[in-house]
Amino acid sequence: MLRLPQVFLITFLTSQVLTTANAQTPGQKLDRFVAKLIQNQKFSGTILVAEQGKTVYQKSAGYADFSTKVPNTQDIAFPIASLSKTLTAISILQLMEQGKVNIDTPVSNYLPSFPYAQITVRHLLSHTSGLPPYNAYFNPIRAKDSSKIFTNIDFLPAVVSGKNPLIYSPGEKGNYDNVNYIVLALLIERLSGLSYAEYIQRYLLEPAGMKHTWFMPLAQQFNTDTLAHFAYPHLYLRVYDDRPTRSNTVPYIRNYWKTFALTGFGDYISTVEDILLYDKALYENRLLKAETLREAFRPVLLTNGKPHPDLFGLGWEVEADTSLGQVVYHSGAAISLSCVMIRNLIRHQTVILFDNTHFNAHEVGTKLLKILNGQPVALPKKSLAHLYGLTLLKQGEIRARNEMNRLKKDTRTYLSERTRVK
Repeated sequence: MLRLPQVFLITFLTSQVLTTANAQTPGQKLDRFVAKLIQNQKFSGTILVAEQGKTVYQKSAGYADFSTKVPNTQDIAFPIASLSKTLTAISILQLMEQGKVNIDTPVSNYLPSFPYAQITVRHLLSHTSGLPPYNAYFNPIRAKDSSKIFTNIDFLPAVVSGKNPLIYSPGEKGNYDNVNYIVLALLIERLSGLSYAEYIQRYLLEPAGMKHTWFMPLAQQFNTDTLAHFAYPHLYLRVYDDRPTRSNTVPYIRNYWKTFALTGFGDYISTVEDILLYDKALYENRLLKAETLREAFRPVLLTNGKPHPDLFGLGWEVEADTSLGQVVYHSGAAISLSCVMIRNLIRHQTVILFDNTHFNAHEVGTKLLKILNGQPVALPKKSLAHLYGLTLLKQGEIRARNEMNRLKKDTRTYLSERTRVK
């Protein structure tokens, strides 16, 4: 077995400022930034930027499946991970508009076996319920039966039998957790008489015209043995790997999502074009009334009268930086996949980004929005840690050190110690 000497991987970062010359169109400015991302191997996915409902920039790069070199394209679908939570939240708010639920009443009014009388529907929507992670309820059962597969049907019985205390009083704090949206999915089914997937198909996807969006639970996404028609999440198992591995071929990942076959928080596959249709349906109030959306996009207040630092709304998060106006978003991540939908409500601008190898969708998407609005943004920084690791592995420590010393002489680079390899 090849052993690498203990070293500090040195990250060299090239910092340049993206100029916004008047001669360039917004699309050209965006393309310059994205081209640098691609050049530095910082992006594999697809991007759509729109203004006033019209696409002003699109770009795809990398592979939907690296092993077969199926390319990412604008019409290829991606798992949208926790962006799916916005579908769950809008479903609940639709039911509120229909008078079927009051979001400020206890969840136990609608799910009688739910044992936490202090938790309201609003607490679930805004991640301020104080519920512990779902593993806290299922792990004791799993310890007795390691072959047990958990679904939403198992959740309430596990909560009742587990008698786990809340991690804080509802509304006192906030912490983003999938468990809240499992309960909301159960609530949708109880109030509507439809399955979670049936409700969203009938009352969200069809009214929005989203014909290329479909329900595919995480358990299925990570346990499919045949190539589906979507971009697979990929990850670099080692820092020096020259090609990422499809996440659903990694046994521990497959086994985890096979065990926890839960829904409500990350179950949909979609395209950037369909998400733009979703965006349009929201602007046109085809899914919710304008006043309901205004409430959803307003940070909830904690019991101390202050908003949570993460600015949770009702199924959405609110951007703290208001220099561009009111910006709301939701991101998603699942085993080396990330995505984001960013909406500038004042300027009617939308950034949609899917990436199936990196976790930085929100960061990149925010920079794209700034570029669209003429703000200066640093070009993506070039990290040579990966290249250094490859050189060390394939050509030895001396060659790697020489390469490092050569690059240190470049005044456009700086270094930081980040990762230790043994």
